[in-house]
Parts: sequence; structure tokens; C-alpha cells
Amino acid sequence: MSIEQMAMPQLGESVTEGTISQWLVSIGDTVNKYDPIAEVTTDKVNAEIPSSFSGKITELFVGEGDTLPVGEPICSIEVEGAETTVDKLVKNTSSASTVSENVQQDQDTSMKKRYSPAVLRLAQENELDLNQIKGTGRGGRISRKDVEIFLQSSSVKSEADASAVQSSGAGCFSEAVAKEAAKPTAHAPRSYENGAGDHVIALTGVRRAIASNMLRSKHEIPHAWTMIEVDVTNLVNYRNQIKGAFLKKEGHKLTYLPFFMKAIVAALKEFPRINSTWAGDKIIEKKAVNISLAVAADEALYVPVIKNADEKSIKGLAFAVDELAVNVRENRLSPEDMQGGTFTVNNTGSFGSIQSQPIINYPQAAILSIESIVKRPVVVNNMIAIRDMVNLCISIDHRVLDGLITGRFLARVKELLENINPENTPIY
Repeated sequence: MSIEQMAMPQLGESVTEGTISQWLVSIGDTVNKYDPIAEVTTDKVNAEIPSSFSGKITELFVGEGDTLPVGEPICSIEVEGAETTVDKLVKNTSSASTVSENVQQDQDTSMKKRYSPAVLRLAQENELDLNQIKGTGRGGRISRKDVEIFLQSSSVKSEADASAVQSSGAGCFSEAVAKEAAKPTAHAPRSYENGAGDHVIALTGVRRAIASNMLRSKHEIPHAWTMIEVDVTNLVNYRNQIKGAFLKKEGHKLTYLPFFMKAIVAALKEFPRINSTWAGDKIIEKKAVNISLAVAADEALYVPVIKNADEKSIKGLAFAVDELAVNVRENRLSPEDMQGGTFTVNNTGSFGSIQSQPIINYPQAAILSIESIVKRPVVVNNMIAIRDMVNLCISIDHRVLDGLITGRFLARVKELLENINPENTPIY
């Protein structure tokens, strides 16, 4: 028999960590190769981890809710095979007990200073010295729960100190000192009291992943934002003329979104810097134009990807959008559906929004929101006319992009949309 370790897999191109949202096995359970053993949540997708071996679960290294980097062991499995490493070690020493004790001592601190990104974030946000925290994980590793417990104990200690000051003397000076001591310390997380009738909603793994990714995007990416107004009267008229025939022939509704996406991907081909990512010491312009599309579900927002969107017709984009929406609603997204996005489109207009400031989908360089199409009076040829108008709002990574190239990109999208007509805009 041998003991093999399962590691946190990489469930996306830019995914660096995952959260164990639920274990599907327990210690002592027997599993077959490819059986699902855990549900994992990342900032891109929920997925089940299949077992790489057939055998018996001997140890679970992390608990539900714990976040750890890709490649870190999550469990061990006893499988058929050669002797275990421990067996070999014992046989090759004159004193098995001495070796066992030494191995145990080494393991107690071997992982002490290997911190997960979640632990590092908590430590940085609360100005903690991780050397002061005792790790309860394998090899003395500090888990997120260890940090949270330390923060809670710091908060309790602060409150106790405040109470002691209040009871130690009277007068204005004592009250002032007590108030100062009662202030939350930098180490203590903010606490909230539930009022009568409050409804507390426990965070799901998906919501935690979304929160983590949005926080990372805002912390690491210097956002800039701008907006352009587009007259889409021609688009509205054209789509109204053909939508009935399209539904009858194809069995799918023809929305405005595929027209917008067609113009956007054409402009991305002309301005590849928009379709890029920040890579620390360089900028990478992506050759593939893979559109991440924000799709809302009941409890979360998913961003599946339309691969090679620049190669699709308006019909192809319409079919791709419908397919992704169905997969989101029916919870049938795969890790592959969430990987490889280079630019994000957010259709906030479907909710009636007319202006927004979207957060960039890390590690992309830009995200564009298509707002609601509304009729407004505008000046055309020095006369007031009622036109169908839409706002396009874009957020950019200011490390990668500036106002000049962003303005040119938006101007090109505007030009393409305003010149849509039956002669130059084929559906197929």
C-alpha cells in the first residue's frame, strides 16, 4: 500500500487558489478513480474535484471554507502499490521510534511560514504579525480560521481592557481613557449587531469567490472610467424589421446584444491594446478575441466566455449568448466555459440601467457596459428629433490603457453601431 496526496487543481487560466466549499467524502471512505471528492469554488467557477486514485481516504488536510493555492495538498488516499514513504524510512533506520519522533517534529513547523493568499490578505488588511499566530494546520500551517480566531480574541481582549478601565476609576479622565480603549483596534474586525427582524444570510462559496475577486480587482487595478453616447436608431429599426423572421427560421429571439458584440469585437481587432492584460513587467496583447459575458443567476453573477467571438456572425453570437444563458440558469457551466476571456461585456441595459461604472474582470484590462436603449430628443441637422440613444460605459486598467486609445476605441464602436443597416450588416 502507498499513501498518495491529492492537490488543489487549477480550474482556470488565471486561477491561483480555490476554496473547499464542501467535502463529498469523509476519512475512511473508499473512492474510485474519477469519483468526485470535493466541491471547489474559485473566482471563476464552481466545480467538483475528481479523485486521481482508487483507494481509501486517510486524511483531509483542509476544512470546508478554507482557501488554499493551486498545487497545495488537500487530502491523502491510501492506494494499492509500493511501500509507503514512512515504511521505507522506518526500515532504513536503526531506531524506528527515533525517526518517527524526528519526522513528527519536522512536520510540526515545516509548513509554518507557507501562507495562502487568503491568510496574507487578512494579515495585510488587519496589520497582523503572522509570527504571533499559532497554526493548527498540517505542519503548523496557519489557516484562515486561525487568523479569524486570533482577530476575534483580539477584539474580546480590547473590550475587556475597556471594561477594566471603566471600572478602575471615576471622573472625566477615566471616562476618556475608557472611550479610547473601547475603540476597535486595527487587529479587530468590525462587528455588527443584529436588530429585531434582521435576516442574516450566510455567504455561499460563490458569493465569497465573487467578493474576493472584486476586492482583488479594485485593490490591484487602478480603475479609470468613461462613457460615450450612441445613436442606435438604425439598429433598432433594422432589428425590428427582421426579428420576426429570425425567430420563425432559427427558433431563437434576436436581441440587440449580438449587434453590439459584433461591433465591439470588430473594434477590438483594430485596437488590440484594449484586448490585453497587465503582466507585471510587460503588457500582453491577446491574439484571440474571447468575450466574457456577465450573466446573472438568482444568487450570483457568472462570466462565461464566448471563444473566438470575432469569427462568429451575428447569428452565431446570438446562439452563443443563448447557450451560455441556459447553462448558467441550469447550473451546467464547466470550467472550460469560464476560461480564456480577454474582454468583458456587461449588458446592464437589460435591467433598465442608463449609466454604470463596472469593475474590471481581473486580470483583463477593460470591461464595457451596454446600457438601456431609450428614446431621447437630440439635435440632428440643427433640428430636434426623437432618436433611440444608448450609453456605453467602459472601465479600464490605467496601467495598460489611457484616455487616448480608449477614446478611439469607443469612437470606432460608435461609428460601427450608428452605421448598421441591411446593406452592410449581414446576419449570417
